[in-house]
Amino acid sequence: MVEIKEIPDSKSDLKKFVKFPIDNIYAGNQFYVPALILDEIDTLRRDKNPAFEFCESIYFMAFRNGEPVGRIAGIINHKVNDRSDVNSVRFGFIDFIDDAEVVDALMDAVIKWGKSKGAQQIVGPLGFTDMDNEGMLTDGFDQLSTMATIYNHPYYNDHMLRMGFEKDAEWVEFKIMVPDGIPEKHKRISDIISTKYEVRNIHFSSKKQLVARYGKQLFELINHAYDSLYGYSPLSPKQIEHYIKMYIPIVRLRDLSLIVDKNDELIGLGLAMPSISKALIATRGRLFPFGWIKLLKALKQRNEIVDLLLVAVRPDYQGKGVNSLLFTDLIPKFIESGYKMAETNPELFTNQKVQSQWQYFDTTLHKRRCSYKKNI
Repeated sequence: MVEIKEIPDSKSDLKKFVKFPIDNIYAGNQFYVPALILDEIDTLRRDKNPAFEFCESIYFMAFRNGEPVGRIAGIINHKVNDRSDVNSVRFGFIDFIDDAEVVDALMDAVIKWGKSKGAQQIVGPLGFTDMDNEGMLTDGFDQLSTMATIYNHPYYNDHMLRMGFEKDAEWVEFKIMVPDGIPEKHKRISDIISTKYEVRNIHFSSKKQLVARYGKQLFELINHAYDSLYGYSPLSPKQIEHYIKMYIPIVRLRDLSLIVDKNDELIGLGLAMPSISKALIATRGRLFPFGWIKLLKALKQRNEIVDLLLVAVRPDYQGKGVNSLLFTDLIPKFIESGYKMAETNPELFTNQKVQSQWQYFDTTLHKRRCSYKKNI
């Protein structure tokens, strides 16, 4: 028999929720990359995550004979529901053993809660906003995951289909071989675009100066660039302030490329980061007592893999080749850093504008993932 328990919003209780997949589902799995435990706890806490300005949530764990066998979060993003005019409850942070009784009980708990809030549809896996990981892995189970993506066993998808869910959106991910130099055609396009639109790359040697000049603009640009994408939840001013403090300190300035127009307004950005996947596996998501040392080494030592965390171009410059400036700027830095391969973040399968930017590179589509939906 499966027992479902609601998990209180406290640090100690949420720690058990967060550690469940690390200790119970993926122990010893060479492809699963755990989240940083403390970061994920803060994401789930109402007093820590500014997304709770417009979101509400509930957390459940499944137990059998007193042992944990699954977990799930129910999330309602009222901002997205208002924008889409669909009352949806999201499910996320979902992990479970290969057992129909367990996953059915978890999903039923979220559906019951969602219905009590007026939801007519359940969709996921999604987080509070697009800054959280989203999408269930459907292909690429033998590929190393990243800090910005979800890993799951193949049987997860089998249960989604068994329960009557249908695909709602699909994402693809690519491996991109770092070339020996800037592709000639790419360089030529970059030069033409720079002159035609009077745009240029800029660089900072100080994070303090970066924040003072473009801190807010970085995330406002993301809001503009991603606004029309699937399920996007625009970042609020409070969220922007939160993410400036959270992310800018760990950014390597040499792996950040910015593009401005003739008025020095930000119109494009590309952000990369040395892969810390293997370091996170080694630390099992723990910073203390010595996990932070391994993560710091992963950021500082030579690494053959770089994660392309995001590429964003202001809508009025999209489709004009402006993103070519990002890669003519970053490629020499990637070569100098010793990167051999870049890993993209998930890209919507229907977003041909994004995928077309890889046409001059040696790429391999190595992962797919999707979100599911069902009327309730």
